[in-house]
Amino acid sequence: MQQLRLFFIAVQFFTRLPIPRWVGFEHEWLHHASRYFPLVGLVVGAIAAAVYAAAATVFPAPVAAVLSTVATIYATGAFHEDGFADTCDGLGGGMTRERVLEIMKDSRVGAYGAIGIVCMLGVKCTALAMLPPAGAIGALLLAHPLSRLAATSLIWRMEYARAEGKAKPLAERMTTPEFGIACASVAIAASVLLALGAVELPAVLAAFGASAVVTWWLARKFARRIGGYTGDCLGAVQQLAEAVIYLAVLATLGRGALA
Repeated sequence: MQQLRLFFIAVQFFTRLPIPRWVGFEHEWLHHASRYFPLVGLVVGAIAAAVYAAAATVFPAPVAAVLSTVATIYATGAFHEDGFADTCDGLGGGMTRERVLEIMKDSRVGAYGAIGIVCMLGVKCTALAMLPPAGAIGALLLAHPLSRLAATSLIWRMEYARAEGKAKPLAERMTTPEFGIACASVAIAASVLLALGAVELPAVLAAFGASAVVTWWLARKFARRIGGYTGDCLGAVQQLAEAVIYLAVLATLGRGALA
């Protein structure tokens, strides 16, 4: 029952989805809810896949891709997209650690953030639209938990860069066994998708590899620029990892423009 509570706490923190009243809340639970962030991603991915499947019965693939993306934004309250935009603004406009953190804390969206969000959404929707419908559904169910695992790895391995912030309560600590639970949820999801034929093994391997490379690259950048990570950084990792997972899955189909 306590593990179920922790899962619902993670759902409450990262989405707009309602949770049962019996769950309750204690501040300490936030420290341990991070183990279920990828599982929350699976819930969001299921919503995206369901919307895509329903829309694809009526509309062409590009429309289904856009509607599924809109559904995830609505379900999460643009939580991760906002973090990505703030990170673009901070890293793009700040020259010192203090200035980067100050810009990232500003609720206003600047040029770097606006351009970054437009490009990010364009890449995600275009990549999904170019996948066959069954492949797009499989990619959605894989990308959302895997990209959140990528963000969770920062909590596990890096230091929090601020003295305060929305991510602080859940970012103060994450044990290796807790990270193992997060990894297990993604591994199980990927295994089920493979068993059902929703994704092919080359696509899964490419997705894991692309996500790992992007996470490593961003983690190094965050460490160099601000000496750790913030909640906005988690959103940036999730968004960029999600985008490159779609691209990786698409690349395994061998449909390059000059191929």
